[in-house]
Amino acid sequence: MSARGFLLVCWAALAGLSLGTVWLGGWARSGAPGWPLAPLILLLAVAKAWLIVDGFMELRHGPRLWRGLLLGWAVLLALLLGLLLLG
Repeated sequence: MSARGFLLVCWAALAGLSLGTVWLGGWARSGAPGWPLAPLILLLAVAKAWLIVDGFMELRHGPRLWRGLLLGWAVLLALLLGLLLLG
């Protein structure tokens, strides 16, 4: 796959994940229980961060340290927000 095609696939995946986040948020506002939805929304956020880091920033070919730091930061924030929502 060409670089342009790969970026297009990343963009489409980001758009789909964003629509999924909006859909889950709307579902939560309609009265659905928030406990199972919050972790799903956080998981979608981490997936979007992964696509941005590996796809658009092209760190899948870059230094492992930078990739690990950026992906680790997204996971850490999701875990902290999840703990905050539970508490």
